[in-house]
Amino acid sequence: MSQAEHPDRLSPAHDVTVEDVRQLMGASTPHFALQLRERIRRLIRDLPAGHPARAEGEREIARLDALALAGEVRGEPADMATLASVADPA
Repeated sequence: MSQAEHPDRLSPAHDVTVEDVRQLMGASTPHFALQLRERIRRLIRDLPAGHPARAEGEREIARLDALALAGEVRGEPADMATLASVADPA
């Protein structure tokens, strides 16, 4: 995954929506969390503080930070290990 963005989404004429943020965060895993965080940050950076897409983006940035550092649990915690994260020793 790259940090490249669809040109239409970053066009000055494009009105950023909550759905734009949700489309980006849909693929979030520990391995891609930091790249997604940067794409969302770039998408919402010029939105005013009260904009719904900015609020959604800020929530997702916090979630992606935690996901990148702590990994994620799949299945039941008792029978499945967390996925590796950047905080895990190599």
